[in-house]
Amino acid sequence: MNTEELVQDWATLPDIAESTGLGIMQVRRLLEDGAICGYKHGTPKVMKVPTAFFVDGSVLTPLKGTLSTLRDAGFDDHESIAWLFTPDESLPGRPIDLLRAGNRKEVRRRAQALAF
Repeated sequence: MNTEELVQDWATLPDIAESTGLGIMQVRRLLEDGAICGYKHGTPKVMKVPTAFFVDGSVLTPLKGTLSTLRDAGFDDHESIAWLFTPDESLPGRPIDLLRAGNRKEVRRRAQALAF
């Protein structure tokens, strides 16, 4: 299954700016700082970010640390999104759902194990 199918809802950077009340430059800074991630896809190819990375108009708090852990394990943004949205029976569920439920420790432990 490809990443576009794993992630049901995507938002463009202008959409994120509108839904969060941030300026477009602040949204770009979130990408640059690693607080969120996305990649260009679709027709035409535009930068899109999973909407699950936001809760009540704010960035999901444990996301930045988790993305940093995945980068340390050698994952790029595309691979990180795929990992976060791929169901894992041993969790159970998808890592993104556990992050949204406040269980960042187990998700990060799994992400750290990927580096070894």
